[in-house]
Amino acid sequence: METQQHIAILGSGNIGLALAKGLVKAGIFTPQQITLTRRKVAALSALADEGYNVTANNAEAVSKADIVVLAILPQQLNKLLDEIKPAANQTKHLLISVVSGVSCQDIRNQLGLDVQVIRAMPNTAIAIGHSMTCIATDNASAANVSLVLSLFDTVGVSIQINEELMTSATALCACGIAFFLRSIRAASQGGTEIGFHAHDALKMAAQTAKGAADLLLQLASHPEQEIDKVTSPKGCTIAGLNEMEHNGFSSAMIKGIKTSAEKAGALYKSE
Repeated sequence: METQQHIAILGSGNIGLALAKGLVKAGIFTPQQITLTRRKVAALSALADEGYNVTANNAEAVSKADIVVLAILPQQLNKLLDEIKPAANQTKHLLISVVSGVSCQDIRNQLGLDVQVIRAMPNTAIAIGHSMTCIATDNASAANVSLVLSLFDTVGVSIQINEELMTSATALCACGIAFFLRSIRAASQGGTEIGFHAHDALKMAAQTAKGAADLLLQLASHPEQEIDKVTSPKGCTIAGLNEMEHNGFSSAMIKGIKTSAEKAGALYKSE
C-alpha cells in the first residue's frame, strides 16, 4: 500500500521512531516521505543518514506534510499546537495524536481549526512490531480511519474503539505492558527461589508467558478454559493459583489498571 503522502512525526521518541521505521519496513513510506522532529535534532543524525528528513522546526515539518503525528507528552501539547497553528490547514492535514488523555476536541480547540483528528494509543511493543494499538475519532472520515488502522497494523495489531474508552485503553494496553512485565519478573524471581539461575528463570518465565498469550490469541480461547486444562484435582497448579488469589493477585491487577486509567485521564488537565 505505497503512498505518495508525506508524514511528519512531531516528537520522535521511542513511539514515533518505531512507527516511522515500521512504515518504511512495510513499504508504505520511504524515509524521504517522513519528517522527524526533536528539540535536540542531533539525536536523529543516524536517521538523517538513512534518508529521513529531520528538523527541530515543527511548523516547517507540518507545512510540508499531509499527515501529522503528535507524539509528545500531554504537558507539552498546548505549546506544540500553538507552535504549529500557523502551518496547520484543516482542509489538507490529518492529525494523529498518541497523546494520553487528550480528546480530539481538545486539539481542535487549541488549534482553533476544524481539522480531522484521530487518536491512537500504541504501546512500547511497537519497537518490535507487536504493539496493541487502539484507534478512535469523533470527526474523521471512514477513509482516514481505515488509513490510520493500516498504518498502525504495520507495527502490530490495531482496533477501532469509541473515543470515551481511549483513557481506559491507555491503562490496559500502554500501561499494561509494564504490568505484564512485572508479573513475568515476579515469576522469574519465584523460579530463582526454587532453584534456577536468574537468567534461565527469566527466559523460562518470559517464554511461558508468551505461550499463554498465544494460546488465547491463536485459539480464540478464554483464560479459564486454558487454566482448566492445566489444573487437576488436588494438584500443584490449583494450589499455587489459590495461594496467589488469597494474596490478592487478580484484585491487585484490577486495582492497578483502574488507578492508571484515573491518572491517565488527568494528565492533560493538570498540565
